Amino acid sequence: MRGAVIGGFCLWMLVVSSASQAWDPDELDKAKENAEEAVAVLLEKDPAMQRFFDKAVAYAVIPTVGKAGFGLGGARGKGLLYESGEPTAQVTLTQLSFGFQWGGQVYSEFIFFQDETAIGDFKRGNYELGAQVSAVAVKAGASANADYSDGVAIFTQAKGGLMYEASVGGQKFKISPL
Repeated sequence: MRGAVIGGFCLWMLVVSSASQAWDPDELDKAKENAEEAVAVLLEKDPAMQRFFDKAVAYAVIPTVGKAGFGLGGARGKGLLYESGEPTAQVTLTQLSFGFQWGGQVYSEFIFFQDETAIGDFKRGNYELGAQVSAVAVKAGASANADYSDGVAIFTQAKGGLMYEASVGGQKFKISPL
């Protein structure tokens, strides 16, 4: 029990401390490249996803989110917010969860904003996606029935790993203008 508490605390410290680190300006080109690659993989898997990129007033691409858990879990990833097709801000995703969970996984996350109200709420910071918000896992044809909920549509695409979970948690985002 003591080991689980110490391990959970270390995981929490890692997530919280790394979430506040900003990109060095030299890293922006690499971040753009990673985001473009993630979008290309997404569209290759499901070309119909293009409709979200075309119609959204803005979207966030977090190319790599690392997630791990053993009772207490966490996830972290950095990406870019795009408005009018251009990156305008760095997005840092942080997630803490608790419940039955074991393993680790890596995935990409894509968040689409339908209107100015939705993107405005996101850009004001401290935006949270609670446990009741669900993301659509991308596979061929996944976007066919997907739609916005309260002006936001969220998609994830697995990159690797294995995670068993029945947990409660939420994602929090930090937005830093470029």
